[in-house]
Amino acid sequence: MKMAENGDGEIISDLERKVCQQIEYYFGDHNLPRDKFLQDQIKMDDGWVTLETILKFNRLNRLTKDFDVIVEALRKSKTGLMEISEDKTKIRRAPNKPLPEVTEQYRNAIKSRSVYIKGFPLDATLDDIKEWLDGKGNVENIQMRRTLQKAFKGSIFAVFDTVESAKQFVDIPDQKYNETELIVLLKDDYFAKRNDNRKRNKLEAKAKAKQGKEQKQKQAEDAEMKSLEEKQGCLLKFSGDLEDQTSREDLHAVFSDHAEIKWIDFVRGAKEGIILFKSNAKEALDKATEANNGNLQLLEKDVKWEILEGDVAREALKKIMEGQQELLNKKKGKGRQGKGRGGKGSQGGLVRKVKFQGTKIKFDSENEEEAEDDRTTGPASPKKRPLEEPAKEEPAPKQKKTEHGSED
Repeated sequence: MKMAENGDGEIISDLERKVCQQIEYYFGDHNLPRDKFLQDQIKMDDGWVTLETILKFNRLNRLTKDFDVIVEALRKSKTGLMEISEDKTKIRRAPNKPLPEVTEQYRNAIKSRSVYIKGFPLDATLDDIKEWLDGKGNVENIQMRRTLQKAFKGSIFAVFDTVESAKQFVDIPDQKYNETELIVLLKDDYFAKRNDNRKRNKLEAKAKAKQGKEQKQKQAEDAEMKSLEEKQGCLLKFSGDLEDQTSREDLHAVFSDHAEIKWIDFVRGAKEGIILFKSNAKEALDKATEANNGNLQLLEKDVKWEILEGDVAREALKKIMEGQQELLNKKKGKGRQGKGRGGKGSQGGLVRKVKFQGTKIKFDSENEEEAEDDRTTGPASPKKRPLEEPAKEEPAPKQKKTEHGSED
């Protein structure tokens, strides 16, 4: 059995030291403010709690069931936190050591002496971690970090008694747990690093999204160019002193027996326009001209017919495709217009249909890390507000319901 001196030359055994640590944790600054069961007990008798009650806490119960061991251990403690009743059946937190006021300054002080440690196996227990930390500094509290499903994440926050002891622990080189290298950072440094990582990941995700958008845009442009190239030779421009009443139906009448028209870019009263054929425009023009004895007119008016090629054809095709998309958008807008309950218009009537001049030919466009923190030393208790509130980056944990005799 390990033995040590308590500062007054008295020998304190390893068991007594662990008993002191556990009881002083129960009544300490970190646990007592959030332990409803223990708070209820100390209200009954001027802060006193019977040893019989204390032994119902499982972690202490696993260490000892002997009242004399508890009394002797607390007697040898040099912290001065606990008092023992005259009949040695009850203990309490010393009245001259009141709980600190929870202020922003106090929370920052706690945070400044807290250390983040990562690399423990996921099946590690609190006892395993406490044993590993033993002798590495005076640790007041251990917070095993858990997922929302209560699974251990392999990392902890350990609160040391002073900022200096926390820094000394962090400065220990090459710390390992069972040959596994650990990540050890001051809590402030951990949050700063995590925030930097989040910002970097956000920027990387934004850059990746931008790259993906640009790639899609390029693919769309490539597809559009391919579509335009495939339609080279399918455009026929016409111009001249046309009759004001010339319509798209007249153009269909001229070519209907010779080729299939996909789109006509022309409005009544204009003096020029463009026809997009499904196949070669020159073949369509030659057939129609031959059928009209070499003189192809529109409503007995002479017309200049011109096959479009190269950049001129590409620009014309883009304009046609934009016009087709605009028409589709208008149709979609009219389909939604005036819709109310039951799909009827706001006046209960039908949406008025607009009659377009000429025959509309459909153009086949080819463009298209904190986790919930769980207290792990001492008995948990229901709905307790922790003295050291979690940092803003992490949601506050739900408290596990703990009754006397339940697992700590």
